[in-house]
Amino acid sequence: MSDRLLLATRNPGKLAELQRLLESAVPGVAVVGLRDVPDYPEAPETGATFAENALLKAREAVRYTGLPAVADDSGLTVDALNGMPGVLSARWSGRHGDDPANTALLLGQLADVPDERRGAAFVCAAAVVTPEGAERVLERSWRGQVVREGRGSNGFGYDPVFLPDGLERTAAELTAAEKDALSHRGQAFAALVPLVAELLGRS
Repeated sequence: MSDRLLLATRNPGKLAELQRLLESAVPGVAVVGLRDVPDYPEAPETGATFAENALLKAREAVRYTGLPAVADDSGLTVDALNGMPGVLSARWSGRHGDDPANTALLLGQLADVPDERRGAAFVCAAAVVTPEGAERVLERSWRGQVVREGRGSNGFGYDPVFLPDGLERTAAELTAAEKDALSHRGQAFAALVPLVAELLGRS
Protein backbone atom coordinates (compact mmCIF):
# COMPACT_ATOMS: atom_id res chain seq x y z
CA MET A 1 0.00 0.00 0.00
CA SER A 2 1.49 3.32 -1.05
CA ASP A 3 2.11 6.07 1.48
CA ARG A 4 2.17 8.58 -1.37
CA LEU A 5 -0.74 9.85 -3.41
CA LEU A 6 0.12 11.65 -6.63
CA LEU A 7 -1.86 14.73 -7.48
CA ALA A 8 -1.42 15.05 -11.23
CA THR A 9 -0.81 18.79 -11.47
CA ARG A 10 2.08 21.22 -11.78
CA ASN A 11 -0.01 24.15 -10.62
CA PRO A 12 1.36 25.17 -7.20
CA GLY A 13 -1.86 26.94 -6.22
CA LYS A 14 -3.96 23.88 -6.99
CA LEU A 15 -1.50 21.54 -5.27
CA ALA A 16 -1.54 23.61 -2.08
CA GLU A 17 -5.34 23.80 -2.16
CA LEU A 18 -5.74 20.05 -2.52
CA GLN A 19 -2.99 19.17 -0.05
CA ARG A 20 -4.90 21.11 2.60
CA LEU A 21 -8.02 19.06 1.92
CA LEU A 22 -6.49 15.61 1.52
CA GLU A 23 -3.59 15.43 3.94
CA SER A 24 -5.71 16.15 6.99
CA ALA A 25 -8.39 13.70 5.91
CA VAL A 26 -6.26 10.77 4.76
CA PRO A 27 -3.74 10.17 7.61
CA GLY A 28 -0.37 8.72 6.75
CA VAL A 29 -0.63 9.58 3.06
CA ALA A 30 1.60 12.30 1.64
CA VAL A 31 0.17 14.20 -1.31
CA VAL A 32 2.84 14.88 -3.92
CA GLY A 33 2.66 16.70 -7.25
CA LEU A 34 4.15 16.10 -10.69
CA ARG A 35 7.22 18.12 -9.70
CA ASP A 36 7.96 15.45 -7.08
CA VAL A 37 8.11 12.48 -9.48
CA PRO A 38 10.25 11.78 -12.57
CA ASP A 39 8.96 13.53 -15.68
CA TYR A 40 6.75 11.58 -18.02
CA PRO A 41 5.10 12.59 -21.31
CA GLU A 42 1.73 14.16 -20.53
CA ALA A 43 -0.94 13.54 -23.14
CA PRO A 44 -3.04 16.49 -24.29
CA GLU A 45 -6.42 16.92 -22.63
CA THR A 46 -8.54 15.67 -25.49
CA GLY A 47 -11.68 14.79 -23.54
CA ALA A 48 -14.97 16.45 -24.43
CA THR A 49 -15.93 16.73 -20.75
CA PHE A 50 -14.24 17.61 -17.46
CA ALA A 51 -14.77 14.03 -16.23
CA GLU A 52 -13.07 12.50 -19.30
CA ASN A 53 -10.06 14.77 -18.89
CA ALA A 54 -9.77 14.09 -15.14
CA LEU A 55 -9.80 10.32 -15.71
CA LEU A 56 -7.33 10.62 -18.59
CA LYS A 57 -4.85 12.51 -16.40
CA ALA A 58 -5.24 10.16 -13.41
CA ARG A 59 -4.87 6.99 -15.52
CA GLU A 60 -1.78 8.40 -17.19
CA ALA A 61 -0.21 9.30 -13.83
CA VAL A 62 -0.74 5.77 -12.49
CA ARG A 63 0.62 4.23 -15.69
CA TYR A 64 3.89 6.16 -15.55
CA THR A 65 4.52 6.30 -11.79
CA GLY A 66 2.83 3.27 -10.28
CA LEU A 67 1.36 5.51 -7.57
CA PRO A 68 -2.33 5.94 -6.83
CA ALA A 69 -3.28 9.21 -8.46
CA VAL A 70 -5.85 11.97 -8.18
CA ALA A 71 -6.47 14.37 -11.03
CA ASP A 72 -8.99 17.06 -11.66
CA ASP A 73 -10.17 19.04 -14.60
CA SER A 74 -12.00 22.24 -14.01
CA GLY A 75 -13.07 25.35 -15.79
CA LEU A 76 -15.59 28.09 -16.15
CA THR A 77 -18.86 27.59 -18.00
CA VAL A 78 -20.59 30.83 -19.01
CA ASP A 79 -24.31 30.78 -19.78
CA ALA A 80 -24.15 33.54 -22.41
CA LEU A 81 -21.38 31.61 -24.23
CA ASN A 82 -23.35 28.34 -24.32
CA GLY A 83 -21.17 26.79 -21.62
CA MET A 84 -17.84 27.91 -23.00
CA PRO A 85 -14.94 28.24 -22.31
CA GLY A 86 -15.61 24.96 -20.46
CA VAL A 87 -12.87 22.38 -21.02
CA LEU A 88 -10.96 25.04 -22.99
CA SER A 89 -10.80 27.41 -19.99
CA ALA A 90 -7.03 27.18 -19.43
CA ARG A 91 -6.23 27.87 -23.09
CA TRP A 92 -9.15 30.13 -24.07
CA SER A 93 -6.84 32.81 -25.47
CA GLY A 94 -4.78 30.24 -27.40
CA ARG A 95 -1.92 30.07 -24.87
CA HIS A 96 -2.24 27.48 -22.11
CA GLY A 97 -2.26 28.93 -18.61
CA ASP A 98 -2.09 32.61 -19.61
CA ASP A 99 -4.57 33.82 -16.98
CA PRO A 100 -4.51 37.54 -17.86
CA ALA A 101 -5.02 36.86 -21.58
CA ASN A 102 -7.76 34.29 -20.97
CA THR A 103 -9.61 36.64 -18.62
CA ALA A 104 -9.23 39.64 -20.92
CA LEU A 105 -10.66 37.66 -23.85
CA LEU A 106 -13.60 36.44 -21.77
CA LEU A 107 -14.43 39.94 -20.53
CA GLY A 108 -14.21 41.25 -24.09
CA GLN A 109 -16.63 38.60 -25.30
CA LEU A 110 -19.09 39.52 -22.54
CA ALA A 111 -18.68 43.31 -22.84
CA ASP A 112 -22.17 43.84 -24.28
CA VAL A 113 -23.92 41.19 -22.18
CA PRO A 114 -26.19 42.75 -19.52
CA ASP A 115 -25.59 41.91 -15.87
CA GLU A 116 -28.66 39.69 -15.58
CA ARG A 117 -27.33 37.40 -18.33
CA ARG A 118 -23.78 37.01 -17.00
CA GLY A 119 -24.49 33.79 -15.08
CA ALA A 120 -21.67 31.26 -14.90
CA ALA A 121 -20.44 28.27 -12.98
CA PHE A 122 -17.07 26.89 -12.08
CA VAL A 123 -17.16 23.12 -12.64
CA CYS A 124 -14.67 20.57 -11.30
CA ALA A 125 -14.45 16.87 -12.04
CA ALA A 126 -12.12 14.95 -9.70
CA ALA A 127 -10.94 11.41 -10.36
CA VAL A 128 -8.95 8.90 -8.35
CA VAL A 129 -7.33 5.86 -9.98
CA THR A 130 -5.28 3.16 -8.26
CA PRO A 131 -2.59 0.86 -9.71
CA GLU A 132 -5.03 -2.01 -9.10
CA GLY A 133 -7.46 -0.47 -11.58
CA ALA A 134 -10.07 1.04 -9.28
CA GLU A 135 -11.52 4.29 -10.62
CA ARG A 136 -13.89 6.90 -9.23
CA VAL A 137 -14.88 10.25 -10.69
CA LEU A 138 -17.34 12.87 -9.49
CA GLU A 139 -18.28 16.42 -10.41
CA ARG A 140 -19.31 19.53 -8.50
CA SER A 141 -20.17 23.09 -9.56
CA TRP A 142 -20.14 26.58 -8.02
CA ARG A 143 -22.67 29.05 -9.41
CA GLY A 144 -22.16 32.79 -9.74
CA GLN A 145 -21.71 35.45 -12.36
CA VAL A 146 -18.91 37.10 -14.30
CA VAL A 147 -18.26 40.66 -13.13
CA ARG A 148 -16.96 43.37 -15.46
CA GLU A 149 -13.62 44.00 -13.75
CA GLY A 150 -11.33 41.71 -11.80
CA ARG A 151 -11.10 42.12 -8.01
CA GLY A 152 -8.81 40.43 -5.52
CA SER A 153 -5.40 38.78 -5.61
CA ASN A 154 -6.09 35.38 -4.04
CA GLY A 155 -6.72 32.36 -6.22
CA PHE A 156 -5.84 32.00 -9.89
CA GLY A 157 -7.43 31.69 -13.31
CA TYR A 158 -10.82 33.37 -13.57
CA ASP A 159 -11.22 33.81 -9.79
CA PRO A 160 -10.96 37.65 -9.87
CA VAL A 161 -13.94 37.98 -12.24
CA PHE A 162 -16.17 35.30 -10.67
CA LEU A 163 -18.70 36.53 -8.11
CA PRO A 164 -20.26 33.53 -6.34
CA ASP A 165 -24.00 33.56 -5.77
CA GLY A 166 -24.91 35.07 -2.40
CA LEU A 167 -21.57 36.78 -1.88
CA GLU A 168 -20.31 40.31 -2.42
CA ARG A 169 -16.68 39.26 -2.86
CA THR A 170 -15.16 37.56 -5.88
CA ALA A 171 -13.49 34.17 -5.60
CA ALA A 172 -10.13 35.98 -5.56
CA GLU A 173 -11.20 38.03 -2.53
CA LEU A 174 -11.97 34.99 -0.38
CA THR A 175 -9.52 33.46 2.08
CA ALA A 176 -8.12 30.02 1.31
CA ALA A 177 -10.35 28.47 3.99
CA GLU A 178 -13.46 30.21 2.65
CA LYS A 179 -12.70 29.11 -0.88
CA ASP A 180 -12.02 25.50 0.20
CA ALA A 181 -15.45 25.38 1.84
CA LEU A 182 -17.37 26.87 -1.08
CA SER A 183 -15.58 26.25 -4.36
CA HIS A 184 -16.24 23.66 -7.04
CA ARG A 185 -12.82 22.15 -6.37
CA GLY A 186 -13.29 22.24 -2.61
CA GLN A 187 -16.65 20.50 -2.94
CA ALA A 188 -15.32 17.91 -5.39
CA PHE A 189 -12.28 17.03 -3.34
CA ALA A 190 -14.19 16.99 -0.07
CA ALA A 191 -16.53 14.46 -1.70
CA LEU A 192 -13.56 12.54 -3.13
CA VAL A 193 -11.70 12.27 0.19
CA PRO A 194 -13.75 9.34 1.57
CA LEU A 195 -13.37 7.54 -1.77
CA VAL A 196 -9.58 8.05 -1.63
CA ALA A 197 -9.50 6.80 1.97
CA GLU A 198 -11.53 3.74 0.99
CA LEU A 199 -9.43 2.92 -2.07
CA LEU A 200 -6.17 3.34 -0.18
CA GLY A 201 -7.43 1.26 2.72
CA ARG A 202 -7.23 4.13 5.19
CA SER A 203 -10.94 4.60 5.91
